[in-house]
Amino acid sequence: MRNAIDHLGRLTELRDRDLLDLSLLQSIRDLVRPDALAIHRVAEGQPARWSSRLRLQSAVTDGAVAHAADAVPLVEFDDLPALDEHLLRARCLHTGERQRSAGPPAWSGFPMLAGERVEAVLELHTRYPLTRQESALVSGILQVFGNFRALLDYSERDTLTGLLNRKSFDTAFFKLLAEGTGTGAGPAGPDRRRGDAGPVHWLGVIDIDHFKRVNDRFGHLIGDEVLLLVARLMNTSFRASDRLYRFGGEEFVVLLRGATEAEALQAFDRFRAAVADYPMPQVGRITVSAGVTRLRPGDTPSAAFERADHATYHAKNHGRDQVWSHEALVRDGNLQDDDKSGVVVLF
Repeated sequence: MRNAIDHLGRLTELRDRDLLDLSLLQSIRDLVRPDALAIHRVAEGQPARWSSRLRLQSAVTDGAVAHAADAVPLVEFDDLPALDEHLLRARCLHTGERQRSAGPPAWSGFPMLAGERVEAVLELHTRYPLTRQESALVSGILQVFGNFRALLDYSERDTLTGLLNRKSFDTAFFKLLAEGTGTGAGPAGPDRRRGDAGPVHWLGVIDIDHFKRVNDRFGHLIGDEVLLLVARLMNTSFRASDRLYRFGGEEFVVLLRGATEAEALQAFDRFRAAVADYPMPQVGRITVSAGVTRLRPGDTPSAAFERADHATYHAKNHGRDQVWSHEALVRDGNLQDDDKSGVVVLF
């Protein structure tokens, strides 16, 4: 019992969501000793799909138990597995009740709640079926985990759209920056060759075109509905590992992980097209303009945001309903590169 309390204490010290997931898996691994376990979250879309970002596996070598944490490669939404491709996992999601099979190996799925909604499934592979005491222990840890995540969501998410707010942006930005800022010349992700500069990450600024007209003509309630629908389209257009923010009003920000310039532009253009093709209730067709920039060594949130914002304004000033990269505009001579990376501004 004391060991479980110690794990819960360490778990609730964390604020980083990726580390929080990892700590949850490590705690359950230490307490239950499964062969493998993973968190499968739901990526919203039509249809909804499974998004799996982390799994832990155990292996016995020369009598010693070795544990490995594997980050699941980044996958585009359309390539994610559909919910019904794993029936027991889907049943756990839809019923909110634990599911199991005797195996071998034995399989257990536990629902993970976000408020009153099941948002994910914790999956365990064990040599033998879990005992009643082990199942109760896992369920108890998940309940504490869910309550703690709900508190984080309350403080770090936009109340209207459910996207992240500005509070956690700087922390996520510097964490992404620490992962690497490559040149973008080669492929991103796990297939990148040794010796490359590392994965390339991007910051994008998205602005709804003529949003003031929507509020003036249809009222703020309809304007809020447009913001909510745009946020939902963002969730289906970008990967589950990308960080999506509402910065206020009609302005949104995306931290895009591991992509070349062409891939980053493709991701934002996919979102732009999804918005343009979506019939907004009462309003009809709306469009968005977006600008993206590569994160650079020594970058700061304000410097990267300013570069992406300049690209967004270029899009808005040249017809709207467009996506531009700051780097492409500089190469073509349409913008000057006022590099402020590493500059500290004192107020």
